[in-house]
Amino acid sequence: MSHVTDDDREPLETIPGRPPVVDAATWQAARDELLDREKAHTREGDAIAAARRRLPMVEIDGDTPVTGPDGPVPFRELFAGREELLVYKHMWHDGAPHQGQCEGCTITAWNTRETVYLAARGISFAILTTGAWDEVERFVHFMGYPQPWYSVRGLPEPIGGDMGHLCSFLRVGERVFLTYSMTGRGTEFMAYELAMMDLTPYGRREGWQEVPEGWPAPIESGAPIGGHGFPISVFWRTDADGVPTWGPTGRPVPQWTRPGATPVTTTGRHDDCCSGPEA
Repeated sequence: MSHVTDDDREPLETIPGRPPVVDAATWQAARDELLDREKAHTREGDAIAAARRRLPMVEIDGDTPVTGPDGPVPFRELFAGREELLVYKHMWHDGAPHQGQCEGCTITAWNTRETVYLAARGISFAILTTGAWDEVERFVHFMGYPQPWYSVRGLPEPIGGDMGHLCSFLRVGERVFLTYSMTGRGTEFMAYELAMMDLTPYGRREGWQEVPEGWPAPIESGAPIGGHGFPISVFWRTDADGVPTWGPTGRPVPQWTRPGATPVTTTGRHDDCCSGPEA
């Protein structure tokens, strides 16, 4: 171990596969340097949000029927009297058991169970999916989801169509407008644990990450998805022992907290619904 001055910033100690050990002053200098980049990132995010608010919008038919627990209702009713509405479009696998439904969408829905602050700010929230309502209702009951869910089976964009999107709508009187839509990694902020993992030295331990030479390797997790060597998040699905696996014995992680969630031997589906990371 070598003790040095702050001027040359040599590490006090080197632990293989770990960040260098330095004194507090050296750490603070490096932290301040990164903070400048983080502040620039935040300001750019604010500028992008301002541009997002100024996007044009397109009118849609607010009378389009979507199916919920009370049967078909006009899409306009999802606003619940408010002016703004966010919807998450949950992927669906027809006929699959609960463990066979989309891992990523399950994590997203699990992390948006409480939206009281959105409501306090005049924004309603709902989840849409293409599943038949009788299947969807059983899944929602099993998961214990409190959010309003609706089937948009057979409906075109932007209410139906492709799933895995977060969409924003605006109501002006009886008129309804689509104002914004995002998908891919654009929706990952809804699974806030991913951002929390990004604060740690090892990050998400996913195959797409930049990893310094000699550091702990990404966690392997079964078959590749979407042409990538690893799923977009290796821990979206685990077996009963908490081992990350995308094999037939796994469930989306939140399901292991649900009453009656027992070990399984099949996902009950034959396709991959989640692709690798995209910008």
